[in-house]
Amino acid sequence: MAAIDDGVAAPPALPSQPSAKAASGSRGLTWWGRLKRDRTLVIMTLPAVILLAVFSYGPMFGLFTAFQAYDIYNGFTGSPFVGLDQFQRLFSDPLFWHSMENTLVLSAVQLVLYFPIPILLALLLNSIMSTKVRSFVQAIVYLPHFFGWVLVVTVFQEMLGGAGVLNTFLRQHDMATWDIMTNPDTFKYLVTAQAVWKEAGWGIVIFLAALAAIDTSLYEAAAADGANRWRRLWHITLPGMRGVIILLLVLRLGNALSIGFEQFILQRQAVGRDAAEVLDTFSYYYGVVGNNFSYGTAAGLFKGIISVVLLLAANKVAHMFGEDGFYRR
Repeated sequence: MAAIDDGVAAPPALPSQPSAKAASGSRGLTWWGRLKRDRTLVIMTLPAVILLAVFSYGPMFGLFTAFQAYDIYNGFTGSPFVGLDQFQRLFSDPLFWHSMENTLVLSAVQLVLYFPIPILLALLLNSIMSTKVRSFVQAIVYLPHFFGWVLVVTVFQEMLGGAGVLNTFLRQHDMATWDIMTNPDTFKYLVTAQAVWKEAGWGIVIFLAALAAIDTSLYEAAAADGANRWRRLWHITLPGMRGVIILLLVLRLGNALSIGFEQFILQRQAVGRDAAEVLDTFSYYYGVVGNNFSYGTAAGLFKGIISVVLLLAANKVAHMFGEDGFYRR
């Protein structure tokens, strides 16, 4: 029967649903087909992959020297194989365990005092209504991330050192000076303050991105139900940031034994070995400087194994709390 034109426009046709074959088409591609399809992304990531291969994975072949009495003149092939002798010597060395203790203490202090600060600063910046003011403050806080540790230590020396701004002011007013830059007892708080000043801005960027992903309609609904600012923060903002917080916490725990070689080697002489010796500086001084490369490699390999164990354990705890961690189950 012919359709009768009654002057009413027909409704638009609904888009057809993709067939099961089309939906599974990407999964049916071969490895070469997926590579050809994503060739633009592959080309973009290729420089980073090459850098990782050359400077991160390539040097890992040198870990074999931890099981040798390595001699730089004889090389890998000419140096004798000694098995686990280097590790037995390492585990019986009190200086190694002292550097391990320092590393764990400094990492714990930085985890407790440093990790929450970018979250708090991101929440404060997010509460600023003016976009220009927020962008200006974020740029100022983010700027030290691009400074090298030499410049960071120099700035702190000029501010807090014996001839710095603070002690000069105290002398001019006949007040007792503060020994901050050379005090071994407060060194762990000094390096934490340096890390906060340098890297807090980078953490703010990550947490602001997490805040931007939270649906604003949730805040409007909560405000309509009578929830005040603190209840909205507790029930909407923090749960919305939980995934990112746990991910960064997992990565932080996995990197707990690598708390900064350059930062500590620059200040080791000022505060003494007992306060500033960590695993990285131990490997350098007793391995490279002492011309005992196998011993330093053994210390570095042990640190790497413990870091992997900490990373996997922290990721397991994240899965227990229902989060993805750094990979999904």
